[in-house]
Amino acid sequence: MSQVRSSRKSPGNRKNLPTNFESLALAPSLARGVAEAGFVTPRPIQAMTIPAAREGRDVLGLAQTGTGKTAAFALPILERLLLPSAGGRRATRALVLAPTRELVMQIESDIRMLAAFMRVSTACVYGGVGAAPQIRQLRKRPDILIACPGRFLDLYDRGEIDVRGVETLVLDEADHMFDSGFLPDVRRIIDALPSRRQNLMFSATMPGPIRRLADSILDHPHVAEIEHERSAATIEHAFFQVGHDRKTDLLQHRLEQDDCSSAIVFTRTKHRARRLAMQLSGLGHEAVALQGNMSQAQRDRAMNGFRSRRFEVLVATDIAARGIDVASVSHVINYDVPNTADAYTHRVGRTGRAERSGKAYTFISGEDAEQVRAIEKRHGSSIRRLEVTGLTSARSERPARSTDRRENGSTDGPPARRRRRQRPEAGGRHRGRRRASAQAQ
Repeated sequence: MSQVRSSRKSPGNRKNLPTNFESLALAPSLARGVAEAGFVTPRPIQAMTIPAAREGRDVLGLAQTGTGKTAAFALPILERLLLPSAGGRRATRALVLAPTRELVMQIESDIRMLAAFMRVSTACVYGGVGAAPQIRQLRKRPDILIACPGRFLDLYDRGEIDVRGVETLVLDEADHMFDSGFLPDVRRIIDALPSRRQNLMFSATMPGPIRRLADSILDHPHVAEIEHERSAATIEHAFFQVGHDRKTDLLQHRLEQDDCSSAIVFTRTKHRARRLAMQLSGLGHEAVALQGNMSQAQRDRAMNGFRSRRFEVLVATDIAARGIDVASVSHVINYDVPNTADAYTHRVGRTGRAERSGKAYTFISGEDAEQVRAIEKRHGSSIRRLEVTGLTSARSERPARSTDRRENGSTDGPPARRRRRQRPEAGGRHRGRRRASAQAQ
């Protein structure tokens, strides 16, 4: 793979980058959508990739989550759709592959926003819901198809997807597709596509297997790499040393702070996410769970409720670590330490987005020493330890029993002390909390 590198650290390249969207001279209908969306200055990943993508080149973009990768590939695709298709017939001309339902829907929403003044049709394909509505959309030959690999192949094998007109392929969150076991499916899909096409690959991290995939499908790509392995500088990080039996009390304490307006709380298992959301609801918080055992309708209600501020706390597994773009999340709290440094980067990337500030707190214990070292190595420096009198410990505790054994036994150490929030005094801060169902029923 012949690489033409762009870098934020290279002044020679930066001087030629577009400084505003007007300088890109987009088509009027597309420029109007960009302006209506409130875009003024291109984010670095956009400035470094859009010009090359508009020229028809393959692109490899590496950047943290929340840095604007969707617009980086959506704008060149939309501009290309303003030109007649090569075959002169109605066909799906762009295919975007993403690893999760939530990300697929988020991408479609962003594309629709940017294409608000264009005649562009889109369709989403993902599992967990009935296929019939998706098939009806596919038979209309949408201009852009956004899909999860598994459901895509299911419908392709049934003859419901026609890829003969695809001009552009986008692989979004390519590393997560590898982590989720989608790589064989992705290779099958690539083999089915026309050989003459543009390839755009975007990711927040780029492990070896995905780098090799990039080498195999990208043709002399333009490579833009923006400190993609570290979380954004707008995020404040901290560790809290805490015993397993005090985690919920410490979480309650952090959620009560004045600067916590909305939070995503990450747990390691589906069972714990569901149960913790119920506990928080019982403590007076507007909390909802998001985990893989929920139906798509339940997941949609949870996410829509969190975005609209009906829920102030989203308790989730790593299903929410990618593809969830809620700009106003003030805190990410790792109730359980993530298994890898990459997972930490993606989790905390849910806050501090679009150059807003955010806080990332992680609850650690003695058994988490290996993960803590890996996270700090990726972070590039040690992460400060904070203490809360009566809740945290300044020294490491003895490792607790295996998390998996506790989960199988449906326990999580001693039950947390249940405390009701007192009503705020007149004139005090009030968030209008209502008791909420953790299942978003």
